[in-house]
Amino acid sequence: MWAQRAGVLGWLLLLQVVPRAAGARPCSPKYFGRDSMVCVCNATYCDTLDPVVLPSPGTYVKYESSKAGKRLERSEGSFQRSLRAPDLVLTVDTTQRYQKVKGFGGSVTDSAAINILSLPEKAQDHLLRSYFSEEGLEYNLVRIPMASCDFSLHAYTYDDVPYDYELTHFSLRDEDTKLKIPILHRASAMAKQPLSLYASPWTSPAWMKTSESFIGKGTLKGQAGDKYHKTWANYFVRFLDEYAKHNLTFWAVTAENEPSAGLINNYPFQCLGFTAEQQRDFIARDLGPALANSSHRDVQLIILDDNRLHLPHWAKVVLEDEQAARYVHGIGIHWYLDFIGPIQDTVVPTHELFPDYFILATEACIGAHFWERDVILGCWERGNQYSHSILTNLNHFVAGWTDWNLALDLEGGPNWVKNYVDSPVIVDSSEGIFYKQPMFYHMGHFSKFIPEGSQRVGLVASKESKKTDLEYSAFVRPDGAMVVVVLNRSLQNVTFGLADTVGLIEAVAPASSIQTYLWRRQ
Repeated sequence: MWAQRAGVLGWLLLLQVVPRAAGARPCSPKYFGRDSMVCVCNATYCDTLDPVVLPSPGTYVKYESSKAGKRLERSEGSFQRSLRAPDLVLTVDTTQRYQKVKGFGGSVTDSAAINILSLPEKAQDHLLRSYFSEEGLEYNLVRIPMASCDFSLHAYTYDDVPYDYELTHFSLRDEDTKLKIPILHRASAMAKQPLSLYASPWTSPAWMKTSESFIGKGTLKGQAGDKYHKTWANYFVRFLDEYAKHNLTFWAVTAENEPSAGLINNYPFQCLGFTAEQQRDFIARDLGPALANSSHRDVQLIILDDNRLHLPHWAKVVLEDEQAARYVHGIGIHWYLDFIGPIQDTVVPTHELFPDYFILATEACIGAHFWERDVILGCWERGNQYSHSILTNLNHFVAGWTDWNLALDLEGGPNWVKNYVDSPVIVDSSEGIFYKQPMFYHMGHFSKFIPEGSQRVGLVASKESKKTDLEYSAFVRPDGAMVVVVLNRSLQNVTFGLADTVGLIEAVAPASSIQTYLWRRQ
């Protein structure tokens, strides 16, 4: 007995003396059926990662997550000067240079903020650190709804006093000052690099709309250049003014969340309809000038912010108009109808026509379709869907990828129209805990290792093995290091090589896994 205790004491002393190479804390697993694993966090414990440290020259570091239970598990290896190359070799080609990366992140909706703040304070910190700090995923993009959306407890805007064309009654709500703004301050303080915030409106005040309602089919009254459009443009400026008073500045705004939604009869939640032509004219005559003549002239403007199905048509209509195009910086896309709008027919021609405008994935979540279950705890396949989308986008000129709600409850809400969906983090406030789902770790394989300013480069597969089950993408980081992400959605292990000027990595992508490789090139 004493010997055992002495042994344990010896271990504890040893743990104190030896600085652990990995300060990372492991996942505390919980299973919801076979293979459906989440990592549980509470006020006293949460799994963490170490800050990324580049391995010494001639070696590489690998992070792996798998259906079998690994979660961003770190290992190291050495490059081989091997002649026994496997059948499939992926060779880095830095002469092929593509888009620069803006980043990765998620959205602070009213609901996300409510869920985060429903936890004990130490658990809130663990959740925010998990997303934003160096011991977490290092998100750098945050999308914020301008006033309410479906993921709110009720519908509201910042000026619901009818015919207030001067916006004298414009004011932020408790949802901003008590929920979203404190979360954004805390996230910013934890992040190593400044966060890029961007805002999107769902609806204007009802008195500005043809429908006189937050929901259903409706556009702004009148036409571009009139008092309704001018007031709506000034509303954006006032929003930026008010957040600036709280020391929050924005990287960008989108002209409207899903402008096509407001053209649909009986649309169930907040929307404001614009055709491409109406968005073009609103930007050219009202929104563009309002931003340019304000103190927020450096805030970037993103068009579309809707399903990529609308491309390249939407981009052509807006960007072939010089008056509108001069105010626009990028194009936002949502993933919900990707299955009927192949990327080669939508995003690729848009990039070819307008290479100077970035394309950014601005919203995605699983569970939004009527045939999908809202929340499935521990679902690996949903992580796969995220990574497959991210890789497909990155490999076709998209500059980054933004998840929807940072955190939801067990039901997939709250949502005032019961449009429940899934999220990478699910909060169980009754227990004071939250679950980090496979989607969370899939996001991290990109966000933690591919910082803003990285550039995608060529990664070329050898010979007939182009018919591989693997999906992959390669990037040169601003520090000159190389990052490769490899996704294997198949049920078989895949042996492959990764070749660069420094040598060859002899690798295996296990069945149902995702890996991120990182190495120095010099």
